[in-house]
Amino acid sequence: MKNFLELIKSCLTDVREIMPWDLEERRESNPDLLILDVREPNEFAAMHIEGSLNVPRGILESACEWDYEETIPELVQARDREVVVVCRSGYRSVLAAHAMTVLGYRKVASLQTGLRGWKDYEQPLVDEAGHDVDLDDADVYFTPRLRPDQRRPD
Repeated sequence: MKNFLELIKSCLTDVREIMPWDLEERRESNPDLLILDVREPNEFAAMHIEGSLNVPRGILESACEWDYEETIPELVQARDREVVVVCRSGYRSVLAAHAMTVLGYRKVASLQTGLRGWKDYEQPLVDEAGHDVDLDDADVYFTPRLRPDQRRPD
């Protein structure tokens, strides 16, 4: 039985990862680049990369296809576009990029380190109203808050 990190590692055989500075460069050189944020809507509303498209991981596969209630035409039509998938820390984006590769997306990559790394690289984030997010506030937001029952027993 695989654990979560082993699952991520097995998907990396088919998924290309890029670093935040690579994404910054890709944004400058490719105006058609699609940044796909697969976090939940409340996470996206709190902060995201300006211009990114939010499609939660839970509906991604049906959002990538026609004839579903979750269909997102821009995403369905992006199979030949360069797509960079982002999430909080770079794990969900690997799973999403892997699924997209299986579904026929040809130029998909995952942002290694996720939005945490993007913030650490001091790149801008905006909230749902389009206002800049203070990076110190982002530090607090990205700090893990595990409950005692979520920790591995000794």
